Amino acid sequence: MSREPLMRMRIRVEQDVFTVRQLGREVAREVGFESQDQTRLATALSEVGRLLVTAGRDTDVAFTTTADGVPTLLVEMVHPVPGDGARLRPQLTQVRRLVDTLEVGDGETGTVVRMSRRLPPSSPALTPDRMDEIRDRLAGHVPGTPFDELTVQNQQLIAALDEVRAQRDDLARLNAELEETNRGVMALYHQLSDELEETNRGVVALYAELDEKSVQLRAASEAKSRFLANVSHELRAPVTAIIGLGRLLTDESSDELTEEQSRQVELIRASASDLLSLVNDLLDLAKAEAGRIEPNWSDVDLKAVFGQLRGTLRPLTTRPEVDFVVEEPAVPRLRSDEVLLAQILRNLLTNAIKFTAEGSVRLSVARNGGDVEFTVADTGTGIPPELHERIFEEFYQVPGSQALSGKGTGLGLPYARRLVGILGGAMRVESTPGQGSTFVVSLPVSP
Repeated sequence: MSREPLMRMRIRVEQDVFTVRQLGREVAREVGFESQDQTRLATALSEVGRLLVTAGRDTDVAFTTTADGVPTLLVEMVHPVPGDGARLRPQLTQVRRLVDTLEVGDGETGTVVRMSRRLPPSSPALTPDRMDEIRDRLAGHVPGTPFDELTVQNQQLIAALDEVRAQRDDLARLNAELEETNRGVMALYHQLSDELEETNRGVVALYAELDEKSVQLRAASEAKSRFLANVSHELRAPVTAIIGLGRLLTDESSDELTEEQSRQVELIRASASDLLSLVNDLLDLAKAEAGRIEPNWSDVDLKAVFGQLRGTLRPLTTRPEVDFVVEEPAVPRLRSDEVLLAQILRNLLTNAIKFTAEGSVRLSVARNGGDVEFTVADTGTGIPPELHERIFEEFYQVPGSQALSGKGTGLGLPYARRLVGILGGAMRVESTPGQGSTFVVSLPVSP
């Protein structure tokens, strides 16, 4: 559904190219684009405007938004010179990198250039009230040009001539000053136009290089995910076989082992179990990175999920000094993926239990605006502030920390954060060494 244009302007002279660049950046900022995308759109506008103004005649520019499907900002530039599309198309090759779509056509009234760029998902909804507010702010931000100021001054001089014809000498002096000012302003804007053209070429080249680097990074990430998945898959079978053989050796129906042999077989089984846990974690992480995990959205009964976590994790708290508490959920239901949500909370609780020698490990949930926040708090060893982000790196473990039960792989927290991202939420940590840690998972009520 099309909407009334946010803003219109007309490019008459080269100075207006500088103005449309400023206006494009301001429109992009108002509708919710980030800084980089504001620069992309402004650069594309000024480059197209510069090419159109060199052909002569005025160019009408209109900024419009559409809510059909993905919210999009549309820019239409109408140039009343028919048949100019063939000249423009080869010159706009680099500009196409800066926007999502770029079309050049020959309409009934002349040449039409249309550009569009999708709004980011985080941008606020473009409701009618917000559109009116944006139009009001844009109307106050439209920059004036030196020629507008000269026009006003000329009108004042003409009125003065009609009123006081006796002051011809003074008026002639004022006209000479205005002519000198006009020449200075023209020289200044010619210089700005040259600098702007040079800047546009640099920005276009820079974004082309960034796009190429982004493709290389994506290829490297995909290669790493394939490697992890293949290695994990190949390791799982032999490790499972080792565990099975160890179980057969210690079975009552097998030949009795000596005490030393039994101890060594148990060591083999424990090591193989740790290795299998690492292999499973690697495979889960590879699936998450490769985008192979699709949420199964449903209404999740949080009371049932909390009850299951309480029953399955309570046996892990074998130390009487640690109080394991799963509070009754203050939010009864949530639309999410029950399996992924349980996996996130289980990873956080298991990690908290491993590093808490005394005190408590507590799980709670509460509503916070349009989000539901799950909190896992412990009184364990804590994490220094400078390492709050590093703990979400694969295989990283806090120096000097020692798990009290089991062996950590350094993959639980990275995997949990990726699952939170898949569910459309965010995870943050607050921790002080010696006082414990608090992990907060924020998920939208309706993803």
